[in-house]
Amino acid sequence: MTNRPQQKSTQAGTNPLKLLRREGQVVWLDFLSRRFLAENGLKRLVEEDGLTGVTSNPSIFEKAIAESHDYDASLRAAEKSRDLDAMALYEHLAIEDIQRAAEDLRPVFEETEGTDGFVSIEVSPYLAMDTEATVGEAKRLAKEVDRPNLMVKVPATRPGLPAIRQLTAEGINVNITLLFSQQIYEEVVEAYLAGLEQFIARGGDAARISSVASFFVSRIDVAVDKIVEEQLGHTNDTERRRLLSSLQAGQEHRR
Repeated sequence: MTNRPQQKSTQAGTNPLKLLRREGQVVWLDFLSRRFLAENGLKRLVEEDGLTGVTSNPSIFEKAIAESHDYDASLRAAEKSRDLDAMALYEHLAIEDIQRAAEDLRPVFEETEGTDGFVSIEVSPYLAMDTEATVGEAKRLAKEVDRPNLMVKVPATRPGLPAIRQLTAEGINVNITLLFSQQIYEEVVEAYLAGLEQFIARGGDAARISSVASFFVSRIDVAVDKIVEEQLGHTNDTERRRLLSSLQAGQEHRR
């Protein structure tokens, strides 16, 4: 979920997602699959529920590809046309889905003049500690997908920070992921702004660049769960146990 400037809508009705958008919040879907796209599932969420973005990652695609036959035809066609290894086949299938998702989100992108309506594809996690390889992979993926409403996911690792700056400077929309502290978030903002300044200095239009910083609340919840469990196991104080138990219950409720 992402904060945006408030956009008042007279057609929000009682739809929770549309009500959120009216209050300045936009909702992204962390899921994608061939069947979901083919059955117009994404298109309906966009048109009927006000969905404004989609994100993906290798594990999402692995589940979609391995647990269905929806990709068989594309796999056979790809294997006939060229000799591809497993990673290249995965990427071929993922790009097809990302392109279709980008088209389904294109009306949102155009309606908001490039503020929303993005779909994200992730740079290989194996490159997270290599700045040059991350930049090269991100640029290649952006070229392969070839959609204006694409964001490339880049992790906020130490080598990822200069990659974020360089990619932004070259006009590539970046979805910055794996943020786990305020300090890293501040460094991400500095990297993004530095890249944006370079992009403008080269004559680029800042209005056409967008970025998202993804802070994983669910990962923090998991970490807190372990701490709460440990604390409960080491205290007999009634009031402390009550407070810890209420925190634990709150964590479960949010999920």
